[in-house]
Amino acid sequence: MTNPLHIAFFGECMIELSGLPLKKGFGGDTLNTALYLSRLTENTPVSVSYATGLGEDALSEQLVSAWQDEGINTSLVQCYSDKLPGLYMVETDQQGERSFMYWRDSAAVKSYFAGYELSLLEQSMKQGSVDAVYLSGISLAILSDASKERLISTLSDFSQAGGLVIFDNNFRPQLWTVEQAKHWYSELLSIVHIALITEDDDQLVWGKDESVEERSQRFGCKETVIKRGCEPCKVIWQQEGNTRHAYVSAERVSNVVDTCAAGDSFAAGYLAARLNGQSAEAAATLGHQLASTVIQFSGAIIPKAEMAHLTLS
Repeated sequence: MTNPLHIAFFGECMIELSGLPLKKGFGGDTLNTALYLSRLTENTPVSVSYATGLGEDALSEQLVSAWQDEGINTSLVQCYSDKLPGLYMVETDQQGERSFMYWRDSAAVKSYFAGYELSLLEQSMKQGSVDAVYLSGISLAILSDASKERLISTLSDFSQAGGLVIFDNNFRPQLWTVEQAKHWYSELLSIVHIALITEDDDQLVWGKDESVEERSQRFGCKETVIKRGCEPCKVIWQQEGNTRHAYVSAERVSNVVDTCAAGDSFAAGYLAARLNGQSAEAAATLGHQLASTVIQFSGAIIPKAEMAHLTLS
């Protein structure tokens, strides 16, 4: 992989309401990864963009401003005068268990690939002004079938032209069925270069008859990272015509506060290293280091100062 490199993330970021009294924040799997990647690569040639749909309201403007403050390029954000961002509320019971309520059925991001004109991300892929595109299972699940087809078709052309497609399999059963996820994952995986696979989510979708490694090889993924929580992750990649394997141990943490965004931050650490030319093993190590830091704080996004010890060297 060569630098400079421009990576665009596509997905949904929603307004988050939580706590008593209610506090306003924001959250979303691809946005979490984009933000942490932007922090880690701020002094490297890697450029991070976020593509999504928002409204023209004050909340949408606050989201864009917050992302820009984190060094994220927002030129691929498409705003709709008649739409709003999605919303969710987090409630925590006396045992610390969290529950979620969502208001996202008419969120602006659902219109991103639904217009007659090409979206800003589609234009960038066709023009070659982005080098890599990252999306997740949630990114796909929130779209209509027609929008899914359109996105995957554009990604296929982008991949054939030399673009890098990166996929995280985040599966949320409240968004779609196992059968739907399996169908669309099958459509996408054949054009994915780097697959970040959470083992538990994978088994919910595919079962256990075929291993993640076997499936990745069947679909032709060049690089697969199997995320296994606190257990060592497994990395499979192609190097000089050979298939390489490595297990990389996670960092044990005694003070786990909140596992929200553990997988998202791991992905950011992994990509930060890989996109800057480091080995797969070094990338997985940085992913674990960032994830083990994030889970020691409440919420998906931790203070930037708490990441000061993490470097790409």
